[in-house]
Amino acid sequence: MHPDLEALLILQEKDQAVTATDEALAALAPELATLDAAQATAESALATAQAAIQAAIDRRDALEGKIANYRTMQEQRRQRLEWVRGAKEASTLMAELDLARSVLAKEEAEFMRSGDAVAEAERKAAEAEKGLAEVRARQAPQREALAGKRETIVAQREQAFAERERATANVGASLLARYERIRRGKAPLALYPLHGDACGHCFTAVPTQRRALIQRGASIEGCEACGVLLYAGE
Repeated sequence: MHPDLEALLILQEKDQAVTATDEALAALAPELATLDAAQATAESALATAQAAIQAAIDRRDALEGKIANYRTMQEQRRQRLEWVRGAKEASTLMAELDLARSVLAKEEAEFMRSGDAVAEAERKAAEAEKGLAEVRARQAPQREALAGKRETIVAQREQAFAERERATANVGASLLARYERIRRGKAPLALYPLHGDACGHCFTAVPTQRRALIQRGASIEGCEACGVLLYAGE
């Protein structure tokens, strides 16, 4: 066996342990995303309901202002009517008063409905707020369990990474740099055993002379096709 091979294999084993914890953390993401989506939906419903309250209040206030303005104009018409002497002008003012009275009655009826709309919007907002509280309460145990799992996995990852860092001290600098470069590539691992007379990763045939060096442990050779490091298996 090549003197550096054992240190490299140990390092690769430590890297696999780190990768396993990364995959375990990633596996928690979909469940957390589902919980977040359900909560976001409930929060959006509450925000929409609260916006509807404000819209209903704004409409009620606008109607209140219009009604106050109509009443002021009606009072002005009545005062003018008291000073009018001509029958034609009086008739015109009376017609305006009647029309304005009809419009005012409609606006007042609409104002009453706007008050009901505010109450209905507030009722829906209260329901949405209750719904959000129920979602949060229902999710609390699940979120707590996920947080516990994540905390455990993070601790395992920190331990695995520390062991990985210690393992790098036993690998020569140039070989370590080569190993790290391969790890950044597409191959899942940096080291593969020979598979018969071929690379254990891409199964490309390894030239006889290089294969003999690998089998004797004289050198750690790279695959000419995929670049991974090769060694002789048990």
